[in-house]
Amino acid sequence: MKQRITTGIIAGLGFFILLYLGGYWFAGLIAALSVIGYDEFLRMNGLKNGKAVQVIGFAGVILLTLPWGWSGLTAAHLAWLMMFLFMAATVISKNKITIDHIAMAFLGVLYVGIGFHYMIATRWIEGDGMFWTLFVFFCIWATDSGAYFTGSFIGKTPLWPTISPKKSVEGAVGGTVLSIVVALVFAYLRPELVSYTQAVYIGLLIAVVGQMGDLIQSAYKRVKGIKDTGTLLPGHGGVLDRTDSWLIVFPFLHLFSLLPHV
Repeated sequence: MKQRITTGIIAGLGFFILLYLGGYWFAGLIAALSVIGYDEFLRMNGLKNGKAVQVIGFAGVILLTLPWGWSGLTAAHLAWLMMFLFMAATVISKNKITIDHIAMAFLGVLYVGIGFHYMIATRWIEGDGMFWTLFVFFCIWATDSGAYFTGSFIGKTPLWPTISPKKSVEGAVGGTVLSIVVALVFAYLRPELVSYTQAVYIGLLIAVVGQMGDLIQSAYKRVKGIKDTGTLLPGHGGVLDRTDSWLIVFPFLHLFSLLPHV
């Protein structure tokens, strides 16, 4: 527990400093996390021996994570280019790199790259990026904390026992309620940016989608028979363990136009 708390304080302090600095400081942090996260993804799937897959995959993750605007490229352009390069690798390697290998590697590029990209995009929202980034993060963390403590004290009904036996319906409800409360606090602080009605709606969606992101990672780790995706953060696991909700929530909010555009 002591190690977990120490790691959390140090990592949290560094994260908030770079978040406050914004710009390329925060983008650099997120890019580094995306590379580490993709490395964890490759390791979990036994793809660390394929050099070509690694080179294409890491290049794709970095390109998708960083802002796209240059040269008129979009996420669709980059995703198609990565798909083409992965599929070409199967031909050039004479099927030593199989379609199964590239399918999993490509999925990881999209999951990690696009997920982290929208964290940078949120921070780069003109004028109010800090507000919206904190809004989303605090709602995610409120969901996690609310679900944990509510589930610990009154959780009795399993939420999805075959995927995550410790999660309860009561915990999920508690996390959702706390997320909405936090969203309302942000609406109170900046009513010109978000109304109370919008806050309730966004807080609810963050809680629901965030918990689905958590369950997605739990389901994946259960299939792979592992407890943590990595060991970067002692007591906390790997990057993907800590960002499972982030990777789903941020793209969801942007793709459905629930946050201002950059």
